[in-house]
Amino acid sequence: MRYLMAIMSDENAEAGKVPPAEVFEAMAAYNEELVKAGVLLAGEGLAPTSEGAVVSFRNGAATVTDGPFAEAKEVIAGYWILQVSSREEAIEWAKRCPHPPEGDDTVLNLRLRRIFEMEDFGDDIPEHVKEREQELRAQGYENG
Repeated sequence: MRYLMAIMSDENAEAGKVPPAEVFEAMAAYNEELVKAGVLLAGEGLAPTSEGAVVSFRNGAATVTDGPFAEAKEVIAGYWILQVSSREEAIEWAKRCPHPPEGDDTVLNLRLRRIFEMEDFGDDIPEHVKEREQELRAQGYENG
């Protein structure tokens, strides 16, 4: 099963402040562990919301709201997509993520969400839609 593991933003990330080199080193080591274990499918950091937008739909029309957005702690700063055997395994990997040391009261939040697979929907999705999804995945839309 696949899980999205999202690391939440903070005021520093939203202000575009670059973390110290040791943070990058710790994340690189963590990512290397994920790769060696064969569980990392993808992972990236995200630019601040000041470079983003929200596209909302109502009554058949799209409305675009430019960033930045108010609550930094509610914004995703980066993500990993993990291929694991269980929710518990995803949680164990999340617990190993580099984090502030003891004595540092900075809060780092990770959020885990299982990614739906076509099989999760059973017969609710027409067979031709499932087949088309498989074709698209085979063409590489998941890989970019």
